Amino acid sequence: MTKAVCPWCVGHDIYEQYHHQEWGVPVDDDQRFFEFLSLEAFQAGLSWLTILKKRENFRKAFAQFDPVKVAQFTDADKQRLLADAGIVRNRLKIDATINNAQRFLEVQKEFGRFSTYLWQFMDHKPLNNAPKTMADVPAVTDLALAISKDLKKRGFKFLGPTVMYAHMQASGMVNDHLTTCPRYTEIIEQTKGQKYGL
Repeated sequence: MTKAVCPWCVGHDIYEQYHHQEWGVPVDDDQRFFEFLSLEAFQAGLSWLTILKKRENFRKAFAQFDPVKVAQFTDADKQRLLADAGIVRNRLKIDATINNAQRFLEVQKEFGRFSTYLWQFMDHKPLNNAPKTMADVPAVTDLALAISKDLKKRGFKFLGPTVMYAHMQASGMVNDHLTTCPRYTEIIEQTKGQKYGL
């Protein structure tokens, strides 16, 4: 990577690794989608770097983000999570993650895969926004608003439009790498002609 990478990741090894390897790469795996949705809900009001530092702890605490297992979490599991200093101990977010796992399974039952449901909003193709500067990268879009509204209607929690747009960026539904960043064109080349969630 050159110095022209997206400036938000520079200076933190864990951030740079995440930027270089994951951010903006299309996700087509349901368990990975559930992990990102859960971590982004926990991130609300905090920095993404804080969440990344605790990511392995979150994975251990939430059964590797297996939605089937998380959906069955009991009150005892909630108490265990509230006592776990390795994660963000927020009762509302913990409750929301368990609830979202249950809703996630409902979407899977309806669509076959959660990936199918989510990628349909994008016509199963990632959107390349071609931002030239950080000022060109939006915090929310009409599409994120529409997806968030639909998720809320389905009973999901802590997934407002800003969180949803962050999810779209992280899971590669949109490519918001700056055009000066090598990852912008690399991802375009890697995803050319591909469709997701099918």
